[in-house]
Amino acid sequence: MKTDIQIARESELRPISDIAEQLGIAPEKVEPYGRFMAKVPVSLIDEERVKKSRLILVTAISPTKVGIGKTTVSIGLAMGLNKIGKKASVSLREPSLGPCFGMKGGAAGGGYAQVLPMEKINLHFTGDFHAVTSAHNTISALLDNYLYQHRKDGFSLREIYWKRVLDVNDRALRNIVTGLRGDGVVSETGFDITPASELMAILCLATSEDDLRRRIENILLGITSDGKPFRVRDLGVGGAITVLMRDALSPNLVQTTEQTPAFIHGGPFANIAHGCSSVMATKMAMTFSDYVVTEAGFGADLGAEKFFNIKCRKAGLQPQLVVIVATTQGLKMHGGVALDHIKEPNADGLREGLKNLNRHINNMQGFGQPVIVTLNRFDSDTDEEIDIIRKNCEDRGVGFAVNEAFLKGGDGAVELAQKVVDTIERIQPLPINFTYPQSETIEGKIEKVCKRIYGAAAVEFTKTGKKRLEAIREIFADDKDISSYPICIAKTQYSFSADATRYGSPEGFTIRIRDVILNCGSEMIVAIAGDMLRMPGLPKSPQAERITIVNGEIEGLS
Repeated sequence: MKTDIQIARESELRPISDIAEQLGIAPEKVEPYGRFMAKVPVSLIDEERVKKSRLILVTAISPTKVGIGKTTVSIGLAMGLNKIGKKASVSLREPSLGPCFGMKGGAAGGGYAQVLPMEKINLHFTGDFHAVTSAHNTISALLDNYLYQHRKDGFSLREIYWKRVLDVNDRALRNIVTGLRGDGVVSETGFDITPASELMAILCLATSEDDLRRRIENILLGITSDGKPFRVRDLGVGGAITVLMRDALSPNLVQTTEQTPAFIHGGPFANIAHGCSSVMATKMAMTFSDYVVTEAGFGADLGAEKFFNIKCRKAGLQPQLVVIVATTQGLKMHGGVALDHIKEPNADGLREGLKNLNRHINNMQGFGQPVIVTLNRFDSDTDEEIDIIRKNCEDRGVGFAVNEAFLKGGDGAVELAQKVVDTIERIQPLPINFTYPQSETIEGKIEKVCKRIYGAAAVEFTKTGKKRLEAIREIFADDKDISSYPICIAKTQYSFSADATRYGSPEGFTIRIRDVILNCGSEMIVAIAGDMLRMPGLPKSPQAERITIVNGEIEGLS
């Protein structure tokens, strides 16, 4: 049975051509996918207008099992900005089917602060994820075929870096063997989840179709028996893979529950990838809006760090302000309060949990950014708890606002929106103070992120990690481009450390780097920390058990 919220949001949906016109885009310029979704061509991006728009990053404290609601706040803030007379839109990532059917259900916001049509966005949307999955696995098939067809010529790869991907949480596919029974060349390989695909990162960082192809052709697949790099261009299939990715390159336009334009494009996770929506979606939103709200995945130690050090550095973006989302329940979990008592007032636990928030504040200020903290309010929150958080922010010279967009839509985010506008007009952000210079060594970049952002006391490389670094130095010694690549650390989202059980603000820990992966197409170096896996598993009771169709309506995704 539909809830009041579902009935209200569906009754307000407008044709996507109306949303395009609202932005100033002629309807004939967009490519509709049904009545309420469309692709927008990248040719409409205007760099001069991008420079005049004000970009706002929404990030959060370290996530917990009780949730934070960062996407809901991002959508609510964009709607709140429109409520106070600003022309605003939001730029978000696309949901992955893995968590939608696994741990968390849908990822399109919540309550009266959602992007619509929610079910389509959470499921197949415009097919971008399927394009990435198909293109990635086509490369795998073509590589296997190349090895099979050229084996009699003496060709082989001593190391193969390219795996397969699937947008499903499936732990059984993490490690597999292919080519058995004579069906090809026997090889140990495995699957990552689609958001971890290098092609997903390429989609999110490419600036044009030509740049997309250049990056695809530069993907490093492995190392030949004589120690040479073997790339997609050596297969001669860069054009074919670009064809598979071509439609996915254009950002997607939808709307919020209050018809605020929303550009949703790309879906890398921040714990295993760089965790930001595409550069082109962000610039498209900035072309047609005076204020643009975007979010980076998980806590500020992951998504926001990569937003600055990777996305902003590569795309030349300069945000005006950072909003850090917190909840009383999340802070209490970081303060050591047990889950079964999390809704009960606990001032001491809340104050202890503020150490997590304050470390994130320090990190964002370290990038030279003005910071506002917003409390995503729940019914169980007390005025005393809110005052504790407010005073903590005041003592640190940081803005504070309560957000109630879940229950009130844009009206519930007006306080936050006004605080954002006032802060932007009052404080000019400094140029981004990156965590490391591009000229730093790979080890140096990793160490600086681990120590300056995570607060690690030391960084250690496993035997495999050291071997990977030595191979990069040996084979790519003369490649000056690789020396400038940023670092993308794959790490648990639940802790500043690499131990998911160490909530709060841990100190004195060591980060172990067990693998280093060279991504020459997305032009970054991925370092795997601790036990982090790039193919998640399903929980004991996956969300799929609660997703169904009742009287023609999908339930369990919101």
